[in-house]
Amino acid sequence: MTRIEHDSMGEVEVPDLAKWRAQTQRAVENFPVSGRGLEPAHISALGTVKAAAAVVNASYGLLEADMAAVIAEAAGEVAANKWDEHFPVDVFQTGSGTSSNMNANEVIATLAEERLGRAVHPNDHVNAAQSSNDVFPSSIHVAAVIELTRNLTPALEHLATALESKSVEFAEVVKSGRTHLMDATPVTLGQEFGGYAAQIELGIERLQSALPRVAELPLGGTAVGTGVNTPDREWAGKVIAEISRATGLPFTEARNHFEAQGARDALVEASGVLKTIAVSLNKIANDLRWMGSGPRTGLGELNLPDLQPGSSIMPGKVNPVVPEAVTMVAAQVVGNDATITMAGASGSFELNVQMPVIARNLLESIRLLGNVSRLLADRCVRGVTANADRLREYAESSPSIVTPLNRYVGYEEAARIAKQALQERKTIREVVVQRGHVANGTLTEEQLDDLLDVLPMTGHIPEKAVMSDPHMGGGEPTP
Repeated sequence: MTRIEHDSMGEVEVPDLAKWRAQTQRAVENFPVSGRGLEPAHISALGTVKAAAAVVNASYGLLEADMAAVIAEAAGEVAANKWDEHFPVDVFQTGSGTSSNMNANEVIATLAEERLGRAVHPNDHVNAAQSSNDVFPSSIHVAAVIELTRNLTPALEHLATALESKSVEFAEVVKSGRTHLMDATPVTLGQEFGGYAAQIELGIERLQSALPRVAELPLGGTAVGTGVNTPDREWAGKVIAEISRATGLPFTEARNHFEAQGARDALVEASGVLKTIAVSLNKIANDLRWMGSGPRTGLGELNLPDLQPGSSIMPGKVNPVVPEAVTMVAAQVVGNDATITMAGASGSFELNVQMPVIARNLLESIRLLGNVSRLLADRCVRGVTANADRLREYAESSPSIVTPLNRYVGYEEAARIAKQALQERKTIREVVVQRGHVANGTLTEEQLDDLLDVLPMTGHIPEKAVMSDPHMGGGEPTP
């Protein structure tokens, strides 16, 4: 069943139950590309902008009070994602997002008209004092700030807390360090997890640094940045203040409307931060996979939680499925960033003309990173256990622990000791004694034991030592 709608180009058949009208239907027919529409967060942001504009337009007398009220109410339902199924326009559409802006205008107009009992026009009423060229980019920024603030940042904080907790738990678990995938001097597992936590915390800092620029909205620039068809210069600030009131977030008007409409640099910057976070997650996930490899022929240093069977043919096999999911998300986010970078470079004079794909990829990256960060924390990191004996065995058998002997026997002799220990499958201590360095007085047995103690090599000071020595802890000895 269909009905007839019309726009400036003529009549169009629209599905009878659809809340959209003619221009949306034309876009549906013109862009059967991917079957992927706007992200739900973006649809919500369009509703938020439209509701705020209706409130301010009523105060200017651009809309009658009752009409403004029903438009704001309908837009609020769009913001609550109540009508997402009525946003069918493909993400690969006109580069300004005009089709999706009109989709929002038409859905809101239809809902408002049903409640008001008289005609509500998508352009004249819902889009009053606005243009796709300032509304659509503003909606991207609103959605991005909301999702970065309410989804991704808390998810990263959750992951950082889980990693930091493991850092404390593994503070005295010694393991072999590795550089170039080769044995290096010892570290603690806690130090490694502390490094992972710091990566995530720095990612949060980078997000916080970018947020003020993402929160600048081009709203009020209308078609080309000049503000034509807005009632005055204060209109934009009032609508943005209403958006801030509705969301509880500090949005501001763009410092320069020509920059804000001709370029999408703040979104490219934000995507770069997301890519950096993805790179951090990829490193962490791969380290977990390597340390958990085995159980017999890998490193076997960590036990990752067993979540599901890992093979359809090999009974008992279990795989690191969560870290693998993390690395796939990282790959997707890096790819999204490449698209956003290219799209961000597609500003032509007064308008960027690849905004829908910027929006889709940016918001997808935020959503994926938020979801997978919580998954990594809850389904993997929190359940990690250490094989402490194996970790220490690796550390103590590594030829790299010869390093502290350099200042006693010299670098070249230390290298000979390391190579002999490796070749003869002996410990460093055994070779040092065999080569006569204790007998000739170069080292005492006690010195050798102290020098080859792997925990002090990590720079770690045991908590008991700190508490018992007033010179190290700044306080009195603990009884």
